[in-house]
Amino acid sequence: MVDERSDAGPADAGLRGRDLIGLGGLLAGCVVLGLVLGLVVDNAAGSSPVGVLVGIGLGVLAGCVGFVAKVRAALRG
Repeated sequence: MVDERSDAGPADAGLRGRDLIGLGGLLAGCVVLGLVLGLVVDNAAGSSPVGVLVGIGLGVLAGCVGFVAKVRAALRG
């Protein structure tokens, strides 16, 4: 029985379907977590849309940073 992965070279290194699903989950999770934290801050401070907007913004930023880090790590090896 021959292992088909034995001749996998650098061209095969990259992102597969499960990796892409994980990246989507990372982005969605960061945004949802930012939204929830923003809602908690708004309820505690009484500052209606400010906490949600800041939370979503920080969630998007954290998601982008995590996305870039995971893609660079996957493409490196």
